[in-house]
Amino acid sequence: MTVSPVAEPVGSLDRSGSTPLYIQLANVLRERIERGEWKPDQKIPSENELNRMYGISRMTARQVLAQLVNEELLFRVQGKGTFVAHRKIGTRSPAYMGIREQLERMGYETTTKVLSSEVIPADVRVAEHLRISPGSLVYRLSRVRLVEDEPISLHTSFVPKALAQDLDADDLVNRQLCVVLENEHGLRMSRVNESLESTLPSADEAKLLRIRRTTPLLLLRQEISDPTGQEFEYSRILFRGDKIRLEFQYEL
Repeated sequence: MTVSPVAEPVGSLDRSGSTPLYIQLANVLRERIERGEWKPDQKIPSENELNRMYGISRMTARQVLAQLVNEELLFRVQGKGTFVAHRKIGTRSPAYMGIREQLERMGYETTTKVLSSEVIPADVRVAEHLRISPGSLVYRLSRVRLVEDEPISLHTSFVPKALAQDLDADDLVNRQLCVVLENEHGLRMSRVNESLESTLPSADEAKLLRIRRTTPLLLLRQEISDPTGQEFEYSRILFRGDKIRLEFQYEL
């Protein structure tokens, strides 16, 4: 984390106007972040320093910093201060469009690394998700996705071998799994069951994602079936909670 000397005030507060001071100050600090004047992981002025710089009360400064923390523009470290947060990438569920395709459409450079591709007997949990008998052969495919050379997600997918012969020979580095399954194996996504929860990484997951064991993750589980109702993929995707924000849209 970058610690900077106390900055001089940038932007003035209109004390004669109708806009409350805390809103004005929040706008000033927000603009400094959005302009890139304050960089991610850079420490910003404390409540006392903001009090001196802008002539506002500590209570007002505390209210402003709390608001920007809630907006995920800042984060606090106990005993150290308040820092600029990394901007999260907003993506929709992979069921809507592959994560890689979404990121590339937003202009990000992405890379996929295949960590492992093997055929294993399905355990009880995987068999239940795929509605097959325990012990049936499945492909277990593990990949890590990077954005501009920084890992953001871990993908572990299970596909019944009987439905996708030689899947391990397909190109899963340059092509998305959903595209390969549909174009090469005739497995078209028709229905997706999803669950989302927060979790913490294991030691191995933290190492692969280059994060601490305390970094929050978003765990998305997917069960995917074709138009006939045949389950053909079960995936477990871990997204870095400090980098990715999943967005959902509904039409009622």
